[in-house]
Amino acid sequence: MSAKHGSLSINSENIFPIIKKWLYSDHDIFYRELISNGCDAITKLKKLDMMGETEIADDEELKVQVIVNPNEKTITFIDNGIGMTEDEVDEYINQIAFSGAEAFLEQYKDKTSDDQIIGHFGLGFYSAFMVADRVTIDTLSYKKDAKAVLWDCEDGTEFNMSESDKTTRGTKITLYLNEDSVEFANMYRAREVLDKYCSFMPVEIFLSDETAEPEYETIDESELTEKDTVIEHIVEPAKTEEKEKEDGTKETVEVEPEKKKVKVLKRPVSISDTTPLWTKHPNECSDEEYRAFYHKVFMDYKEPLFWIHLNMDYPFNLKGILYFPKINMEYESIEGTIKLYNNQVFIADNIKEVIPEFLMLLKGVIDCPDLPLNVSRSALQNDGFVKKISDYITKKVADKLSGMCKTDKENYEKYWDDISPFIKYGCLKDEKFCEKMSDYVLFKNLDNKYLTFKECLEENKENHENTIFYTNDPVQQSQYVNMFKAQGIDAVILKDSIDQPFITQLESKNEGVKFKRIDDELNDSFTEELSEDEEKSLKEKLSETFKKALGREIDIKVQKLKDEKVSSMITVSEETRRMQDMMKMYGMSNMDPSMFGGAGETLTLNASNNLVKYILDNPEGENTELICKQLYDLALISHTPLNPESMTAFIERSLIRNISVSSRSGEI
Repeated sequence: MSAKHGSLSINSENIFPIIKKWLYSDHDIFYRELISNGCDAITKLKKLDMMGETEIADDEELKVQVIVNPNEKTITFIDNGIGMTEDEVDEYINQIAFSGAEAFLEQYKDKTSDDQIIGHFGLGFYSAFMVADRVTIDTLSYKKDAKAVLWDCEDGTEFNMSESDKTTRGTKITLYLNEDSVEFANMYRAREVLDKYCSFMPVEIFLSDETAEPEYETIDESELTEKDTVIEHIVEPAKTEEKEKEDGTKETVEVEPEKKKVKVLKRPVSISDTTPLWTKHPNECSDEEYRAFYHKVFMDYKEPLFWIHLNMDYPFNLKGILYFPKINMEYESIEGTIKLYNNQVFIADNIKEVIPEFLMLLKGVIDCPDLPLNVSRSALQNDGFVKKISDYITKKVADKLSGMCKTDKENYEKYWDDISPFIKYGCLKDEKFCEKMSDYVLFKNLDNKYLTFKECLEENKENHENTIFYTNDPVQQSQYVNMFKAQGIDAVILKDSIDQPFITQLESKNEGVKFKRIDDELNDSFTEELSEDEEKSLKEKLSETFKKALGREIDIKVQKLKDEKVSSMITVSEETRRMQDMMKMYGMSNMDPSMFGGAGETLTLNASNNLVKYILDNPEGENTELICKQLYDLALISHTPLNPESMTAFIERSLIRNISVSSRSGEI
């Protein structure tokens, strides 16, 4: 075999099916690509006008028009931008992946930037063939003496070019849809797609249905412009009323003057907001505008808590607004929506490479022209630059929150219950964010006072150093809460599912610090001295009695509580309870915690309580069994909700009246 040297070649018949079927995951994206090309054509024209290389008439309205025709199964895209010559059509359209935007930027690299140029790869136009069997281009360049060109292609591989009779500058692209894609010629479907991709493009975009009946509107004559198509002039006569004068006679007076109005063809309304809120400086935006933008973009009737306006020019160009919504942790999914834009062109929702995972709880928009997009502009080329953007966003959010805590503590506390899940999640997921926010995480105590982590430790330092007590349900655990309050011991409220991994993280970062739920094993603060022998004797007696009454073994502990009114309670060591929570998380709730070193639940009985004394004195008494069951259920109710069967039995026992007991134990 002889040695060979050459260049790789690509056959259009082989590559085109790949472009049609695999370049873009969503077929509706052709709308975005073709409109983006139209916007680029207009942007180039504006830049050439600024450089003095062409001139745009003062009254010319630069725009992109999208015209659907469901009868003919066509979609037409019209722009009055830069247009193309025959050579340019041959270069940019007949050569796949040759970008006109790149060529333009290269030609004028000393006079312009790519800040507002959307296209780069030269592939967007061919997305048309994902939905169309035939595509035509009718274009006329801005250049003097340029001739209009008509390009016609079926199936994307063979084309015809000829001279066109087009007389106005710009480009008209017509798609003849295939049978599988006729839905896109429907006005409502088209509007849906345009709202998704083109709501904030930098050029006005107008959508119309070629087959629709004309619509009209009536305006004041003073509002009439040269662009309006007048149907008829309307005069509304003055309105009068008959009023009685002081002398009793009546007269007719004018209450509304004559109005001159005009019936005109309904004025088109642009789909695109060309100057969205995020493109403005924060000082130019009012709170009302921020809220209105939030409602419009995210269709959320609730008010956002607050927001962060991102505005950065160096070392990369990034703008955006992040909203903190009211988060309902009761729902399984709490993912927000952060829309990513590139030069005001929608790319995708919630791209995790650029948006930190914990920020997915938020709602917002981020526009970064510097993003390294792939050829379909639907995903990112993941590199170190993307990580820098992500780190910047994290820093700005942390700065906003910490700054609010320092300068506006009252509002920070007001928002805390809503934003705490987000902040805790961020601390778990992002080490840098955790470091910045460690001093600004708040805990709400039993008196609804907000404390920092250090302040919580200080509250119980005298009697319980390095220990923070907490409750996950103050109502359910009210018995324990009252005991803590009676002894002057503070506790915090941690009721969200994210609190458990969060406090575990705090314990790992702060050596010696322990979080304990208030139904943990009782300490000396709540008990009086009871000798070891006495405790052992009481435990043996009560264990046997409760075993007989309940029909099963149960772990019992006997203590003398300072509060005599408390008869019984369930206590679980913090380690055991966390093991139980972990087992529930992994669907192992029916397994015995002792298998993993857990001791399970303990029924703690108060030796100072009259009911417990009665059981001790009357192990075979008539009401002993009933009282044992009640004490056990009462303890459970203060700990966790009873199952249906246990609750029914408890209610039935509670309806029994006038329980008599031996006079030896006194009245119950």
